[in-house]
Amino acid sequence: MSDRLFSWHGKRVFLTGHTGFKGGWLALWLTRLGADVRGYALDPSTEPNLFTVARVGAVVDDIRGDIRNAAALESALRDFAPEVVFHLAAQPLVRLSYEDPIGTYETNVIGTARLLDAIRRTPSVRAVISVTTDKCYENKEWIWGYRETDPLGGYDPYSSSKACAEIVSAAFRQSFFPAAKLAEHGVALATARAGNVIGGGDWSADRLIPDLVRGFLAGEPVRIRRPNAIRPWQHVLEPLHGYIRLAEQLLTHDPKFATAYNFGPSDDDARPVAWIAEKMTGFWGDGAKWVLDPDPGVHEAGYLKLDASRARADLVWTPHLHLDTALDWLVQWYRAWQSGADMHTFTLAQIAAYESLLNNCDLPQKF
Repeated sequence: MSDRLFSWHGKRVFLTGHTGFKGGWLALWLTRLGADVRGYALDPSTEPNLFTVARVGAVVDDIRGDIRNAAALESALRDFAPEVVFHLAAQPLVRLSYEDPIGTYETNVIGTARLLDAIRRTPSVRAVISVTTDKCYENKEWIWGYRETDPLGGYDPYSSSKACAEIVSAAFRQSFFPAAKLAEHGVALATARAGNVIGGGDWSADRLIPDLVRGFLAGEPVRIRRPNAIRPWQHVLEPLHGYIRLAEQLLTHDPKFATAYNFGPSDDDARPVAWIAEKMTGFWGDGAKWVLDPDPGVHEAGYLKLDASRARADLVWTPHLHLDTALDWLVQWYRAWQSGADMHTFTLAQIAAYESLLNNCDLPQKF
């Protein structure tokens, strides 16, 4: 990426959660930039999955392990001696957190603490980004975006576990990696909060886009819960670009970057679920359609939006993909997969197209 002067060539990056949706995209992007990436994660949680389909394992040092296993985690971390750590391993689903709240807290809270504790004993580490979610805020269902200084909370086990992960990260920063003493301990720790990310390769259960794609592929109407719920939708490459920029700034050892950052879309890309479903059916064609699910299921926020002013000011980060384009790209991705395309090459092509957009070049619309 040449939208800023920085080289990832030869940088050693430890990435937890590389077998997941966001982690897979980040692993491919970092290796494309020249980084030496070791991934640490459980096996992919779905079949199919981005990790296998896009052959992520071909370009990273693939280590399978549980983030809750302190000995295995620390061994994988210290043996690799990374300079940068991206922490994306998580139990990421709201509905699953109702079925397994203890497992959710163990993974998202204790897992985060175990990683940060291992980093204390890994002298090579210089920058750490712990990724949480927009759902970490105490949601008051108001119309303006949450700022990083707003109270943390969480109605459901998943959301509250991510608020806890933020608190754990802040406690480790204050206790072991204080920004004011960065020159002494050398570890810059930040957290990153992003909204609903969309893109090719997500087959998670109980998520809008994967549910729509599964229904379209099966030729069946897709049942949609809470069509009026409004979310801050953005293509997965948008927040990942923010995480990469944040890591670069942390490596400058300016202590002001060791804090929390929101990465959210433009205000006009906060759209209702029904709007997304309508756009998706239009892009997909072939008689795709959706219907209202009369059972709304477990509690979910009705309105949620982020204020990303801090990221814009500190990191010169802004969203680049309008939501219409993001939806078009993800439909192209799944259509390419459906047709048997080489999805490693196709996924890298979308990353390259996004990089071209960052560099103010013409943006390819078809791949």
